[in-house]
Amino acid sequence: MTHDARTALLRAALDAAEHGWHVIPLRPGDKPPALHGEKLCTGRGDCADGHLKWEQRATTDPSRIERCWSAGAFNVGIATGPSGLVVVDLDLPKDKGSADTPSGVTTFQALCERADQDVPSTRTVRTASGGGRHLYFTAPAGIRLGNTQDRLGPKIDTRACGGYVVAPGSTTPAGAYEVITDAPVAPLPAWLLEALKPTPKLSCPTAIAPVRNANRVAKVALERECAKVAATPEGGREAVLFKSARSLGRFVAWGDIPRHEVEQAFQCAAESAGLKSYECRSTLRSALNWSIRNARPRESA
Repeated sequence: MTHDARTALLRAALDAAEHGWHVIPLRPGDKPPALHGEKLCTGRGDCADGHLKWEQRATTDPSRIERCWSAGAFNVGIATGPSGLVVVDLDLPKDKGSADTPSGVTTFQALCERADQDVPSTRTVRTASGGGRHLYFTAPAGIRLGNTQDRLGPKIDTRACGGYVVAPGSTTPAGAYEVITDAPVAPLPAWLLEALKPTPKLSCPTAIAPVRNANRVAKVALERECAKVAATPEGGREAVLFKSARSLGRFVAWGDIPRHEVEQAFQCAAESAGLKSYECRSTLRSALNWSIRNARPRESA
């Protein structure tokens, strides 16, 4: 790495700090943080009072930044949580040769259309892949948002508290990160905030409450499938949840049982079996969407 390249990375780090964004050094030409972990902590410097993780060590202090980047040609990471940012990461499919596989960009455009919203105008960074994008938003006050993976849709991740993004000016073997829309950072749109808000953990009784607004056949089917999910051992829970939820979709499509009651019952059963809340939501959404979309008419079922 040349001296000029190191100087450019220092400028990128200082530019981010001037925006009020907290930076960390990333490994030269790569994306992981270039900071020691707890096992290698010497208890000196920033860690004199105990080991500090990378998010706690992110800084906007120009003197610290200059001292760090004078020691090496580190790529630049922006710690989104301390910086008050939510970054929507639109990625490319792994199989770039398949034109039929949607990218995060096209999926996000479709998501905006379904929400009857324009694609937000905000600071946008092209990622090293060339076709990926980072959309920068200011985080909402008083609400703690974490990182998500595919919650908004396939190939759409978000970075907020506990996350970081590679800053423009950084370079990897796949290419460079570059600002392509130098617009002010927009507030996170309300419709995106609603989609990203943490879902309150359901208070699930030991025995699943009976479903009220359903016909008898649908009730029996839901109770049987929920019991199956709750009893599934570790290793096959998501697969059983998917299969069981898909088997109930036809009753939702026929109007025999409300979708929200099916989702709540399965959510309780799956969480009681040990699945995480976000795993349940993602699996249920996918299974029910497919099943409802492909349900045959009652008379031909």
